[in-house]
This record gives sequence, structure tokens and C-alpha cells, in this order.
Amino acid sequence: MAIIINEKTRILVQGITGKQGQFHTFQMLACGSKIIGGISPGKRGQVVHGVPIYDTVEESMAIEQADASVIFVPAKQVKDCAFEAIDGGIKTLVIITEHVPLHDAMEIMAFAKMKQVQIIGPNTFGLVSPSKSKIGIIPNSIFMPGSVGVVARSGTLSYEIVYQLTNAGIGQSTVVGLGGDRVVGLSFRDALAKFEADPDTKAVVLVGEIGGRAEEDAAVFIKKMNKPVIAFLAGKSAPPGKRMGHAGAIIERGKGTYDSKVVALKAAGVQVASLLWEVSDLVKKALAEESARSRSIYKSK
Repeated sequence: MAIIINEKTRILVQGITGKQGQFHTFQMLACGSKIIGGISPGKRGQVVHGVPIYDTVEESMAIEQADASVIFVPAKQVKDCAFEAIDGGIKTLVIITEHVPLHDAMEIMAFAKMKQVQIIGPNTFGLVSPSKSKIGIIPNSIFMPGSVGVVARSGTLSYEIVYQLTNAGIGQSTVVGLGGDRVVGLSFRDALAKFEADPDTKAVVLVGEIGGRAEEDAAVFIKKMNKPVIAFLAGKSAPPGKRMGHAGAIIERGKGTYDSKVVALKAAGVQVASLLWEVSDLVKKALAEESARSRSIYKSK
């Protein structure tokens, strides 16, 4: 199975006629994504890679209902696009754009909560369920379908870890990018809960970084999980007082440091990789142990 998206998810692309919108629409279609329309005011009737263009989300939804939308517009336009999508009935909204003004992001999250809409991002690489669907900018070639979920704050690290998993013969169920801005929608805890409930996800890789409390908050939930979690954290060698490039990577009152995150995660039973290339080995070990445990439970019955 997959979390959040699958082969039936109907997708809109807001900002489809821009350079990034056109390029990534083509890549998403190549992954099998079901893109039913693009939104670009004033360009109704045009077509991009076979996808019909509409002036508004409302106009598109009157033709065919969409489940999700992805935003490829400049930061100052994101709030208007997000409100339009949420008000138009979209239930999952992926905001690729980075550096969305803080108060705009806060208003988007408040409106989404009121309308019970799931936001992924801003400043996210999106998400992919290999062989089913992709929403976002993740490279197509590094994935393979399987049973390991990946949830991350960092795009570049995620690509490298997924590439290593694939090369080790370990496929992925869904890979999700939370986003690197100060205010984002989906959290580690939210994604972990979805993976825990997914019967086809056998283990989860958490890709974090210094700054913020996201990983420490996730550790509280992980204590309740039955599935193994493996983590890698960026920023181990960052000099004291140095922050990562993401707006959300801010160390406050002793929380958010590399050491504080490692302590919290290990206390929750998480295997924390010290080096990037250790992740695939730890995942293999966790899957083998989980398989052995399942066989033991089955025999005992």
C-alpha cells in the first residue's frame, strides 16, 4: 500500500505553465501520476504535456474532482494559490515553494486546519509512492517499490539515502518530504502515524537535522510504535552556534542540538546511524529482525 497518495490520486498542478511547473509535470506523468488539470490564470484552453489548463481551481473541479494539488509559484503568490485550492475542495496540498512569508504560512495552516486539509510543505520535495504516483520534484530514477517508509526534512539527504536503499535492494512504500521552512504542515509524528497504520510498511527511516524540536517530538510517538525506526541526522559536525540552511533549523534553549536529538531518539528505541551509508545496513538488520519476530509469533500460535 501507500500513504497519502496512490495510483488513483487525481492531481492538479498550480503554476503548470511556468518553467518548473512544465518540467516537473512531465516528470510526474512519467511516474504514473494521474494529473487531471493545470491551473494558470488567463491560459484556459491551453495544454501542457497533454494536461488541460484552467483559469481557476473551481473551474477545474467543476469538470473533474481532484484529490490533491501541487503548487509551483513564487513565494508571494503561494498564499492566494493555497487558499484557492483549500476553498476549492482539495484535500491534500503540496507546496514546493520555499521562503513563503511566515505569516502567510501561518494563515495557510490555520485555514487548512479549519477545512481539514492536509498540507505538505512549504519548501518540500514532495512525496512519492514508487510505481504508483509522485507529487513534487523528487528524481524518478532512484526509487523502487517496497516496504520501507521514509520521512525527511532534507531533500538532498533523502535522495542519497533512498538511492542507497535501492542499490541495496530495499524498496520504499512512500517517501515524504516535510519541508524546511519555519512553519510546515505535515509533521514527523503525523507521517509516522500513517506508516504505523500501513500494513505494507515494515520499517521507517527518519531523516532529520539539527534545529527545531521535530525529531524530539517524534521520539515521544515512536515509543508507542510497533515498527522499527532508523534515523540519520544532519549537522553532527556543525560548529557551535551554527544553524542549518533551512528556516526551521533553529536551536532554542538547548533543544534542537544534534546530541539532544540523538538522546531522545535512542531512548525511544531508534537505531541512529552515525554515517550516511550505515542507514541501509541498519534497515536490512531491522527488517530481518522484524521478519524473525513475525515468524516466531506465527509459530507460537
